[in-house]
Amino acid sequence: MADDGTTGPEREPRRPTDPDPERSELEQLRGRVAALEADQAARTPHHRWRSFFCVLLIVIGCLLAPLAGVAAWTSSQVGDTDRYVATVAPLASDPDIQAAVANRVTNEVMKYVDVPSLLETAAPADRPRLEKALGLLGNSLEGAVRSFVQDRTQDIIASGAFEQIWTEANRRIHTAVVKALTGSDNSTVNIQNDSVTLDLGPLVEQVKQRLIADGMTLASNIPEVHTEFTILQADNIGKVKTAFRLLEIVGFWLPVLSVLFLAAGVLLAQHRRRVLITAALCLALAMLVLGAALTIFRVVYLNALPDSVSQPAAESVYDILTRYLRTTVRTTVAAGVVVALAAWLTGPSRWATLSRQLWDSGIHSVRDTADRAGLRTAPVGAFVRNRRGWITWILVAVTVLVYFLWSYPTGWVVIGLALTLLFALAVVEFLAAEPEAGAPPPKITELPDDDHRPWEH
Repeated sequence: MADDGTTGPEREPRRPTDPDPERSELEQLRGRVAALEADQAARTPHHRWRSFFCVLLIVIGCLLAPLAGVAAWTSSQVGDTDRYVATVAPLASDPDIQAAVANRVTNEVMKYVDVPSLLETAAPADRPRLEKALGLLGNSLEGAVRSFVQDRTQDIIASGAFEQIWTEANRRIHTAVVKALTGSDNSTVNIQNDSVTLDLGPLVEQVKQRLIADGMTLASNIPEVHTEFTILQADNIGKVKTAFRLLEIVGFWLPVLSVLFLAAGVLLAQHRRRVLITAALCLALAMLVLGAALTIFRVVYLNALPDSVSQPAAESVYDILTRYLRTTVRTTVAAGVVVALAAWLTGPSRWATLSRQLWDSGIHSVRDTADRAGLRTAPVGAFVRNRRGWITWILVAVTVLVYFLWSYPTGWVVIGLALTLLFALAVVEFLAAEPEAGAPPPKITELPDDDHRPWEH
């Protein structure tokens, strides 16, 4: 039967053959590359805007960090009378403060002591006692009297009486300063000449009574005086009311906003680990700038003080008032470095991977040694191994929560919390480590009975 070109039911239709299969595959690859390039081009603007806002949020958070530290210090230190008094209380035993107060009181007392007529006006019965108290006068009666008054003043200042006067006076002054800054000053104590001063009148009265008791009855002519000791001086102190109110209001929220901005920037980033390291280091750098500014302002402030103010005493006052602010700087710097280091160690870099391998190998070596000694974790190990991820995150969350709930953490607190977390993670890794393959089972000592005594074998 002649073939008419049709196909029977058992025959497949004829398919055209591809003369160049390699060219077809090349066209397919080109199409895929074009599709990928088009998709990448569509995503590029989105990534640019995402990166822009990521950088913007982190920059805002880092810029707010120093201001947040100052605001928190203002709210807790300047705005809290009890905390302020507790801060300045140690100044009562500071040698520079005591020397400055002693000089100020001695100068005030000497204004009312007529040295040339001191011995002549003294009662005859008191003259031997007074001469003995003054000692060898030499050629300078005034110098001897001043030295006598200075010694008695220093004795009183070194006692607990001055500490009580210092604490009570600072409490009254701080209350008046806060009222003046908040605009609700209805106290009789005022800020004058842009200075915060301490009234040494009660101390002068005690020195007067001490001099009378030691034989200088002429000291009874000293009237009631109110001499002032400058604690803090600032130009145009009354103009900082608005800034003080603002810082007091945002004292709590500004640190929270700074942390939220930084966290939002990290979460928005495409490479979060890398951005977290950068943000933490930038935060530490911003707080270091604040620390440097405090040091520079210290020099400027002390140089601007008048000659009548004791420089050593002013240095002690400045250092004690800014102590907690400097502590905040050191704490934040330590926290930033710890976070950056933790993010780097958990990353994929060569040295980070090597560090983790050394860490794991060390813990596994200890675990294998414990297994060979018969110290098995049994069901505890299996429980920790199955929930290691959850346990790790819980430990990290607890550490962060303790840090934020700590009243006034220091840099050492941050380091201590980091080391404690590291130890806890090491314990978790030890418990979760797989036992060494082929490790001998622990030897179990059987209880002896009449037929079997294992200690004899």
